[in-house]
Amino acid sequence: MRCLYCYNPDIVLGKGKIDFQTVLNFLKTRIGLLDGVVLSGGECTLHKKIIDFIKEIKAMGFEVKIDTNGSNPKILNSLIHDRLIDYVALDYKSLPHTFKKLTQSGLFFEFEESLKLLIQSNIPFEVRTTFHSDLISESDFTKMVEYLENQNFEGNYYVQHFMNNVSTLSKLDNSNKSISLKNFSTSKIKVIFRE
Repeated sequence: MRCLYCYNPDIVLGKGKIDFQTVLNFLKTRIGLLDGVVLSGGECTLHKKIIDFIKEIKAMGFEVKIDTNGSNPKILNSLIHDRLIDYVALDYKSLPHTFKKLTQSGLFFEFEESLKLLIQSNIPFEVRTTFHSDLISESDFTKMVEYLENQNFEGNYYVQHFMNNVSTLSKLDNSNKSISLKNFSTSKIKVIFRE
C-alpha cells in the first residue's frame, strides 16, 4: 500500500534498513528488561522471513504484537494458527469505494479476510483508523462503523487523527479534527478517538 497520509515514507520507499541480526542482537541484551516487541512497517507481514524472525523473538521470551494493514491474510492466518503473535493492531483504511484512492492498492478483499480471521480467532486485537477529513467524510465514517458491526466485530474501535504538519507520502492539507466531538459508538462498538 502507498497510503496518502503515511508518515513513514522512508520505510515505505525502502530507505533506512536495519538487518534482522542487528535487531536480534539488541533484543538479547533486553531479555528481562522488555516484555514485548512490536513489528510494524510499512507492512511487516510482507517480509519473506517474518515467521522465522518472530519464532526467534518468541524463543527469547518476548511477546509479539504486529501492526498490519491486513493485506496478507495467509501469513496472518499462519501467525494465528502457530500462536506466534499475542496482539494485533489492524488498520482499517476506508470503505471499498475509497480504498483504492486512499491506499493506492486494490487490497480491500485481503483486509476483509484478515478482519474475519481475527474475529474468529482468540487473539486479542484492535481495529484502528487514521482519520483525515479530506479522505474520509463523516458520512463514510458512519458507514465504516456500520461495516464493522455487519462483520460481527465487537469492542473498541480506535481512531487516530492524521498528524498535521508532518512529512507524509503525499502532500495533504491539514485535517479537521471536529469529527471527534461526536459519538459514533453503537451497542457493540465503542469508538475511541486517540489524540
